[in-house]
Amino acid sequence: MLCVQKRIFGAFNGGASRFFSSSAVSNSAKVAILGASGGIGQPLSLLLKHNEHISTLSLYDIVNTPGVAADLSHINTKSKVTGYIPENDGLKHAITGADIIVIPAGVPRKPGMSRDDLFNTNAGIVKDLAEAAAKYAPKALLAVISNPVNSTVPIVSEVFKKHNVYDPKRIFGVTTLDVVRASRFVSEIKNTDPKDEKITVVGGHSGVTIVPLLSQLNHSFTDEEYKALTHRIQNGGDEVVKAKAGAGSATLSMAYAASHFTNSLLRALHGEKNVIEPTYVRSELFAPDGIEYFASNVELGPNGAEKIFTLGKLSDYEKELINAALPQLKKNIEKGVKLVVG
Repeated sequence: MLCVQKRIFGAFNGGASRFFSSSAVSNSAKVAILGASGGIGQPLSLLLKHNEHISTLSLYDIVNTPGVAADLSHINTKSKVTGYIPENDGLKHAITGADIIVIPAGVPRKPGMSRDDLFNTNAGIVKDLAEAAAKYAPKALLAVISNPVNSTVPIVSEVFKKHNVYDPKRIFGVTTLDVVRASRFVSEIKNTDPKDEKITVVGGHSGVTIVPLLSQLNHSFTDEEYKALTHRIQNGGDEVVKAKAGAGSATLSMAYAASHFTNSLLRALHGEKNVIEPTYVRSELFAPDGIEYFASNVELGPNGAEKIFTLGKLSDYEKELINAALPQLKKNIEKGVKLVVG
């Protein structure tokens, strides 16, 4: 039976690191965005063009990327922008020498679609991009945005295993948007600055697998507030999809969250200490339950995930949420692995 393990309830002093640190690092990194012409890719590329840590911003997509790159290249920041499409080995050139690869490629959700509904289309896209990354940039830090993240991260991992270049410390699922939403939603109730709300969100990146640890905040909530906040954080993506009435999903907020996570990878890559972010990675926290991947706070370093934090003290309600998340996570992970290994 899947259950919350007692071993994970030790003290925890983590929490997401501050957003958009101003600490100086050398401007020397190449960052590649795969899916750069899409709804997430374009605003993400714009945000990263402003990032002082990036020397080369390499954009790839199946259409329009040279135009996106030309447009961004007129912005008066130091980084060079290049754009590639599949012709003339564009993907190979886009990622060769990359320090960080960010993958937002894929189709967006529409009303009535779950993240799992995206699997048949997005899983194949991510698999193909992972094949290229394994061949041409196996040492890059690789951040997966494409949904369903619970399955696409295992897909990338299995592809890297197949090519004998797998390093679990270098592959991340971007779950930062769950933290961004949680901090915003709590601040609305408590009338605080969202950036002061350091909320740990664990589990995965869809529905019941998203578990915000609200009990670890210095706030008190009524039972009604507690459950309503949890439900809203778990289903924040649905809120956006519905509001856009079929015209898209959470692209702008996701681009913001992904830009923050990429910035944290850059800071860690250049030696900054104590860079801690929530992210979905290969983890031992629930390995005895057959759960190979789990989102929790992770200390980042030059080689990727340096330390995975325990979850800390949980409320009884949060233990119930974890127990509900684990079977779904296991199913999602197995689905991704099966796509690659059969």
